[in-house]
Amino acid sequence: MSTSPANWHPDPMNRHQLRYWDGSQWTEHVSDNGVTGVDPVQAKGLDRLEQALTIGNEGDAAKIAAQVSDTGWRGAGVTGAAFQGAGSLFTEPILVVNQKAKIIELTNQYSVFNAQGQQVASVNEVGQSKAKKAVRLLTSYDQFLTHRYVISDPSGAPVLQITRPAKLIKSSIIVSDGAGTEIGRIIQDNMFGKIHFSLQGGGHTLGSIKAENWRAWNFRIEDHSGNEVARITKTFEGVAKTMFTTADNYVVQIHAELPQPLLSLVVAAALSIDTALKQDSRGLG
Repeated sequence: MSTSPANWHPDPMNRHQLRYWDGSQWTEHVSDNGVTGVDPVQAKGLDRLEQALTIGNEGDAAKIAAQVSDTGWRGAGVTGAAFQGAGSLFTEPILVVNQKAKIIELTNQYSVFNAQGQQVASVNEVGQSKAKKAVRLLTSYDQFLTHRYVISDPSGAPVLQITRPAKLIKSSIIVSDGAGTEIGRIIQDNMFGKIHFSLQGGGHTLGSIKAENWRAWNFRIEDHSGNEVARITKTFEGVAKTMFTTADNYVVQIHAELPQPLLSLVVAAALSIDTALKQDSRGLG
């Protein structure tokens, strides 16, 4: 961010939707749903506790390479890319999505890398009030509440927004561009069996996401004709993450250069697997 001009960006402290960057540092000025306020940069209370209990390095280049190429349950077994990437979230054929591991998790955070270990995006949950964090810490009701995420490029500029509205049974994901204009939706179709979602945009079904096992770890993404266009594979997080946290890692393989809005929906699907599924793991949907 050191070379980014002054502007509002997703709050890297994950306490508000936006925080003001003055061109050289983050300031105390914050904004939620268009209402501005003041909150010191230094973490406090539950936020400080969450930061203190964050472990691991989700951006380790050697581990990312192993996630992509290793076979079996450790990696995705990807041996080659379908096309040449250009170094951004929407131009890479392989995306590695690693969740930040926290012993106490009050806000979800993910880092997104290409196959070479270059970070192409970050995913931050926003709009978490103190009350909502307390609910998440003390109960399981958080799975029924609204969750909002901002996906930013390496400069901090928002490129996608994902919202999972409050729900009782089935999940839906609203996918918007960086400015908040809706692109499409990811709609859960079933409650039982291997989970299935539809990709919808402009009043049409553009494709689908199909879990390939009952634990909903690996997914096949199809276009409207049923052709596989992408695949999401859960990879091994490491012993410490598996034992002490709920963090998950995924490799996304896109088989061809896709048109919009299907491309944005496929990328959003890869970044919202945990939002739609892990949040709902107690209720199978």
